Amino acid sequence: MSGRALLMWDDAVTGYDFGANHPMDPVRLDLTMGLVRAYGLDRAVDVVAAPAAGDSTLRLVHREDYVAAVRAASADPGGADGAYGLGTADDPAFAGMHEASALIAGQSVGAAEAVWRGEAAHAVNFAGGLHHAMPGSAAGFCIYNDAALAIARLLELGAERVAYVDVDVHHGDGVQAAFWEDPRVLTISLHEHPRTLFPQTGWPEETGGGAGEGGAVNVALPAGTGDEGWLRAFHSVVPELLADFRPQVLVTQHGADTHFDDPLAHLAVSLDAQRAVQAACHDLAHEYVEGGLWVALGGGGYAVVDVVPRSWTHLVAIAAHRPIDPESVIPASWQDEVYARTRQLGPGRMTDGRTPAWQGWEAGYDPADRLDQAVLAARRAVFPLRGMLP
Repeated sequence: MSGRALLMWDDAVTGYDFGANHPMDPVRLDLTMGLVRAYGLDRAVDVVAAPAAGDSTLRLVHREDYVAAVRAASADPGGADGAYGLGTADDPAFAGMHEASALIAGQSVGAAEAVWRGEAAHAVNFAGGLHHAMPGSAAGFCIYNDAALAIARLLELGAERVAYVDVDVHHGDGVQAAFWEDPRVLTISLHEHPRTLFPQTGWPEETGGGAGEGGAVNVALPAGTGDEGWLRAFHSVVPELLADFRPQVLVTQHGADTHFDDPLAHLAVSLDAQRAVQAACHDLAHEYVEGGLWVALGGGGYAVVDVVPRSWTHLVAIAAHRPIDPESVIPASWQDEVYARTRQLGPGRMTDGRTPAWQGWEAGYDPADRLDQAVLAARRAVFPLRGMLP
C-alpha cells in the first residue's frame, strides 16, 4: 500500500455552481485548493482526478428516473421538475448540473476504490460530502449523494463493514436513509438539533430499521454548543462504536458549518476544534481499521473565505501526515489570491486562537446539562441494540 495520501481534485468540480447569491459558492473549493498549494501539500499527496460517476454507479443509490430528471434539468434548467427537488431555492437548476454533480460523485467513488484496492491508506475529496441528496430527489444543496455512492461502491467491491461519521452541522439524512436497513453500514451523525435546523431529522430515536436496526446513530446537539461540548459529544460516542463495529473502511464527512462564523447554523465551534476532530478521525482509522483505510470528505460550510479553506486544508494536511502548525502565518500568495477573487481580506493564521479541551464521558455526566442529555439520549437509543452498555 502506498504511504502517500490521495487528494481527489479536478478543476471542473467548481462548475457545481448554483449561481450568484447562493450560499454554496464554488469559490470555497478554489480557495481551499489554493491554500493546499500555498502550503506545498500538493507535493505531499498524490493529486488525482477520477472520472465522473457513470449511470451504473449513480444507480447504486439513485433511482433511474431521478438521474434522468437531473440530466433533463442540466440540459434545460428552465424545465426542471420540482417533483424531484430540482429548480428550487435550495437546489436551482443550472446548465451542466448533471456533469458537475457526477464529477464530484466520481471523486468520492474514486477515493473509495483507491483505498479499498490498497493504492493509498487515506484519500480526501473536500468537494464531496453532499449528504442530503436522496435516492429520488435533490435536497439541501445536494444533487447526487457522493458519500452514499462511495459507501455503496465499497459494498459492491466486497466490503462487509463500513462506518460513516458525519460532523457537519446538518444531519446526514441522505446517507442514513440509503443504508437504513443495511447492517453492513454504521452511520453516526453529530449535528445541531432538528428542532432548530434543516433537515429537521436526526433524532436519537432514529436507529435504523429491519436488519439494520442499531446501525444509525444520531447525536442531536443543542444550539449554541461550543468546542468543549462538541468534542465531548464526539469522544463520548464515536470511539466506542468504532471499537465495537471494527469497520474495514472509515468514511468521514467534515462540513465546516459547525463554525461560530457560519451564517446558516447555530453552533459555536472553532477552527481549532474542527482540526481536533479531523485528527481524531485519522487516529481512529489507524486504531480500528486494518490498514487505516480512511476516506475523508468535505460538506457544508458557508463562511467561504475565513473558515472553509483553512478547515479543509488542515484536513488534507492531516491525511498527508503533514499537519500544519495552527500558529503558522498563512502565505502571502494565498492572501493575494483571496483578495483578487473576493475583494476580501483573508485570515492571517491557521487558528482561531482556541485550545480545544473536553471532559471524557467516563468521568461521569450531569443529567441536568443539555449537552449531556443529548449524548445520553444517543447512547441509550443505540448502545443496547448493539449489545453495549449506555
